[in-house]
Amino acid sequence: MTKTTDTNKRPRRRQVLLGTSLFLVGGLMLSGCAAGTTSSSSATTGTSTSTSATGDVTVAQAATEVTESDSNTTADTITNTTEAITAFLATLSDEQREAVTYDYDDETKTTSWSNFPTTFVDRAGLDVADLTEEQQVAALQVMEALLSDDAYETVSNIIASDQYLADNSSSDVATLGQYYIAFFGDASDTSAYEVQFGGHHLGINATLDGTADAITFAPTHLGVQPADWTTEDGTEVQAFDGIYTDAFAFYDSLTAEQQEILTSGEVTMCAPGDTCEFTTGAGLLGADLTDEQRELLLDLIANWSGMADEESAATTRAEIEATVDDTVIAWSGETTYDMTQGDGINFSISGPNVYVGFQAQDGSAGADIDGVVTSGWGHVHTIYRDPSNDYANSVEQQAATGMGGGGGAPAGGGPDGN
Repeated sequence: MTKTTDTNKRPRRRQVLLGTSLFLVGGLMLSGCAAGTTSSSSATTGTSTSTSATGDVTVAQAATEVTESDSNTTADTITNTTEAITAFLATLSDEQREAVTYDYDDETKTTSWSNFPTTFVDRAGLDVADLTEEQQVAALQVMEALLSDDAYETVSNIIASDQYLADNSSSDVATLGQYYIAFFGDASDTSAYEVQFGGHHLGINATLDGTADAITFAPTHLGVQPADWTTEDGTEVQAFDGIYTDAFAFYDSLTAEQQEILTSGEVTMCAPGDTCEFTTGAGLLGADLTDEQRELLLDLIANWSGMADEESAATTRAEIEATVDDTVIAWSGETTYDMTQGDGINFSISGPNVYVGFQAQDGSAGADIDGVVTSGWGHVHTIYRDPSNDYANSVEQQAATGMGGGGGAPAGGGPDGN
């Protein structure tokens, strides 16, 4: 029987904030939906103003319409995202439109995203920092239309964490927080196209196909550094709290015998930019889980696979569940969700229709902040892929240029800072 995504999940252990579009003009420019952000908007005028945690107005959103993430169906999401892309493209010059759009089957889509900084792996499309204020707002509204509220919140806090790292750490890397946007194929309700958005700690590849009524986020990279920090007004920001909460809910549901098998398994990492064989390795087999444990595992996977609307999330969940018996889960590191203890966790989930790799980086890579954990628990890279449907089977993954093939570095990342 097809399972639906639980939209009333248990409360997260700590607060993760949700705001609206926020762009910082100057400095790192793009801060996304930063923690501590408040917003006032007018549905009649179609304009809104975003305010920072300090109360300063950072940008007047002069877009014609403020997009809200209220899609419930796959068709809604495709239509809303298509309209947002059309509106964004209308703000660009002919030269910019040419730079941001690619053929649907262009292999660039497989090599232009990474968990390495932009200095090592060139990104496709336009650097959001180079856009005007109006164009920046329109670009983020594409992401608002595409993502669910929870996913937009996570992405926004990843971006805000990059901003915090750039503002407060010892790193002098100029590319911290650079984000790019690109489109592969023509945005349409009647054909397939891909939205690519990201930088170093973020790499979203979402394929939307109106003909097939389908959306996939495989492959996508979510990362964070730091994972736990506090704004000037005392608000705690934890971009990965939802993922950590779901991971430990699954771990805690296991018997002692199951935990022993899980932690004696082989944690794998199929990184961005790598061509992978998706070997499962050793670990706890999905067939040996109870029904409750299977649901908790699927809840965890949904943090990556279910980033759009409820219908799309439920469809992908059912596909993954169909082969969950053949899925292998492995875990290493801490066994209690306590960021003050140890060096974090690593796990992998590998099956015919899903691959998730979660890796705590064992160093700050030169981005240190007094009193803030920027390694281990506080510096994480993750990857979600679908061995049967990466890029909606439009292209095959090519090995990326740059360090380690663009993503296959050991824990700790590159030498440049993140």
